[in-house]
Amino acid sequence: MKKLLIIMLALMLVVALVAGCGENDNNTDPTTNDTTDTNDTTTAERTTFTVGFDAEFPPYGYMDENGEYVGFDLSLAAEVAERNGWELILQPIDWNAKDMELNAGTIDCIWNGFTMNDREDLYTWSDAYVDNTQVFVVKADSGITTKADLAGKIVAVQDDSSAQTALESEDNAELTASFATLDVVGDYNTAFLNLEAGSVDAVAMDIAVAQYQMEARDGEFVILEEYISSEQYGIGFKLGNTELRDQVQATLDEMMADGTFMQIAEQWGQQDMVIVKEAAE
Repeated sequence: MKKLLIIMLALMLVVALVAGCGENDNNTDPTTNDTTDTNDTTTAERTTFTVGFDAEFPPYGYMDENGEYVGFDLSLAAEVAERNGWELILQPIDWNAKDMELNAGTIDCIWNGFTMNDREDLYTWSDAYVDNTQVFVVKADSGITTKADLAGKIVAVQDDSSAQTALESEDNAELTASFATLDVVGDYNTAFLNLEAGSVDAVAMDIAVAQYQMEARDGEFVILEEYISSEQYGIGFKLGNTELRDQVQATLDEMMADGTFMQIAEQWGQQDMVIVKEAAE
């Protein structure tokens, strides 16, 4: 009986030791980095590059008639990804949710005609690569030829856009106060539909987007000579993500040096807006 008890106790000890070893195999020393589980990816480890963009912002990023996402910025991003051996993932986003997407790590950057001015401290930025102007678009037969003519008129603008920021700034407070209303809409396609229908009198927007929209409408609209403000575009990365910014910037510099950057700009009619000096430095 004593022998049987000893054998049973020995077996129980062996089982306990095996179980203990099994637990140690599934856990690591808390003083090591083996258990680290973060979303941070070094550029050396990176295999994908996810670009967040507004899919209704031509010619920088939009869906074409074939259902493909295309645009000047997306073409630049594709070249950057190819040169770094990354798979490019184009992620259309709700523009109002861009910061949430970036901070959550669902996108690596915001690259879509993204204005740097007054946002300098909110993101880690690439060098500015485009000079842009905010303008008013009106119907050609509207009789509106100056900003003063917009007094008492309904002006549309995209929500959280650079044009909205400019019109709500102190510099344009008097002008905006003269409008009947500043009508904030979700996207510029809606704004143009409203302009065509006569429910608004003008649309405030980026000049490149205005020019693109007007090309398809054959003289139906005009851009006022008096502009709202001037600004610069950059690529916005999560604040502090200098490693990815530096890698993307270095690739853009290479593209500028070998002429690829300007070739892409010419394909999209943006060559006159590119900041050559700054992009090459």
